Amino acid sequence: MHYLQFDKEQLVNLEYSMYKEILRSNRAGSYLSTTLNGCNSRKYHGLLVCPIKNFGGEKHVLLSSLDETVIQNEAEFNLGIHRFKGGTYEPKGHKYIKNVEFGSIPKITYRVGGVVLTKERLLVEKEEQILIKYTLEEAHSPTTLRLKPFLAFRNIHQLSKANMFVNTKYKKVKSGIKTKLYDGFPELHMQLSNNSDFVAVPDWYYDIEYIKELHRGYDYLEDLFVPGYFEFSIKKGESIIFAAGLKEVNPLGLKQRFTREQNKRGGKETFTSSLEHAAHQFVLHGKNTADIIAGFPWYNSITRQTFISLPGLCLAFNDPKLCEKILDSYLKYFNDGFFPDQVNASELTYNSVDVSLWFIWVVQQYFKKKNDPKELWALYGEAIKRILNAYRNSTSEYINLNKEGLIVAGKKNTALTWMDSYVHGNPVVQRAGMAVEVNALWFNAICFALDMADMAGDTAFIDEWKQMCNSVAKAFLKTFWSEGHGYLADVVYNNHADWAVRPNMVIAVAMDYTPLSIEQQKQVLSMAKRKLLTNRGLRSLSPDHLRYKGLIAGGPEERESAVHMGAVYPWLIQFFVEGYLKIHKRGGLPLVKQIIESFEDEMTENCIGNISEMYDGNPPHLGKGTISQAWSVAGISYAANLIQKYNE
Repeated sequence: MHYLQFDKEQLVNLEYSMYKEILRSNRAGSYLSTTLNGCNSRKYHGLLVCPIKNFGGEKHVLLSSLDETVIQNEAEFNLGIHRFKGGTYEPKGHKYIKNVEFGSIPKITYRVGGVVLTKERLLVEKEEQILIKYTLEEAHSPTTLRLKPFLAFRNIHQLSKANMFVNTKYKKVKSGIKTKLYDGFPELHMQLSNNSDFVAVPDWYYDIEYIKELHRGYDYLEDLFVPGYFEFSIKKGESIIFAAGLKEVNPLGLKQRFTREQNKRGGKETFTSSLEHAAHQFVLHGKNTADIIAGFPWYNSITRQTFISLPGLCLAFNDPKLCEKILDSYLKYFNDGFFPDQVNASELTYNSVDVSLWFIWVVQQYFKKKNDPKELWALYGEAIKRILNAYRNSTSEYINLNKEGLIVAGKKNTALTWMDSYVHGNPVVQRAGMAVEVNALWFNAICFALDMADMAGDTAFIDEWKQMCNSVAKAFLKTFWSEGHGYLADVVYNNHADWAVRPNMVIAVAMDYTPLSIEQQKQVLSMAKRKLLTNRGLRSLSPDHLRYKGLIAGGPEERESAVHMGAVYPWLIQFFVEGYLKIHKRGGLPLVKQIIESFEDEMTENCIGNISEMYDGNPPHLGKGTISQAWSVAGISYAANLIQKYNE
């Protein structure tokens, strides 16, 4: 019995299966994504989506979908499904789906009369190739299978339209063909593990409709090109592999390749193993480097999210060395104590006030695994010193220390913290001034560095920084704490405190080093529990605030205006759980266990086996944003690991 289960009776229900999505990555930047029934509902969906070097490494949809037709006694049954303009579905292959299983890879079972056909799909690890295995489980008469590829050859953010420039030609390769629709693209090789006939019938399919884009306020109609179809006979008990990739392969080795790749993948028998599987998908392995993809399908890496994700992701697959490899990869972009917002951007920008402090927090978490202060100080001590000095002696126009030692940051029309949504070029939440989590990270970084230096015998550093801890602690409490409110201000600017109840104050409680007393920590957590806590994480703003927006809906601007004014973020739950268990110890277990266990329902709701980027602030807290987000998965993994430790 597999952990991820679905109602078999509901699989033919479009309302049920169209809103559940599938995602798989090759751990090198490529992915496949579609819905449970195979009908693409986003422009980001596709069976082979790859970064293309010729186009700056941006991801492109090559193979959008593949229709299968079962032919028996001259009767044809098309198992594909597409939504066309106006909401018309044609063909309606979903009605033949009898079961979907999520073991090591997804397996779909179709029944057409006396024919039972199964389909299994996977991406080859670190290669741009999809393998699809068809097995004829039952058949009472000779059976033919026809495969019709729908090609897009376009950027994931765009849509293709019928045009006269498309290259309709193809070349034959072993057991298949290769083709590319436009100049600059690599050739797509489509091959089968057995001999088959390719029948060239070049044609456009017009006005395929992506319902998710329609609802999001974007262009939603696309024309896809079909070069023809493959046709071959298949016997009862026989398995045939279809491969689509950027390199030609030996068809005779496809079955072995499929088996080898399948054996690499662990099963998803539990909530924990499902999280582990999801965690692996975000790792981007380079030649001598590694990175984290922030989320699928549309993000690349985002430095802040990489650092916040790292401890939880590395815990999920028990690989602390990977943490070191990623940190070392990022240090190559280190500039005067600061990291760029995104390392793979065409032009590096340094508009994040907190990212370098999150780097120190990652080293702090890594120390708990490595537990060798001298070695760790030798590895990262110099970087930590440069970071601390960069804030203290800042030459930046928008990041400085005030006379009491707190970080003050502000830049016109620019969001410097994680709350970085924009409408009409302006931040929805500016947060200029002294942000609470930034200064909590600052205090934590100084204290951690002093303890590490002490254990490593770096007395010069201790002499230079030891007075800073007390002054920052006093200034923090004076600036952010109010007995009358009983919680922390979110941001203070020109002596004006913003007392909106936001989750950033919870980060101050969760840090290993905090200026807050035990009683103050309790009060902060109590306020967060009452105003912000949901079964999907912490709200970004309390519902009783005048500017609260509980639904992320409408066009791009309406959604952007809501994502930090009430949306729920799962990544924040790790800090609530850490702070809550730090204060309440085992007595806090029932509450936090209930919160984390509630995410089990989410594993079969939006993207199967994954956690979304954010959720509506209002119940029932529907998933929004990307369908699979690294810091969401990492936050839940981190919290689950903490709970396990307290249980033990």
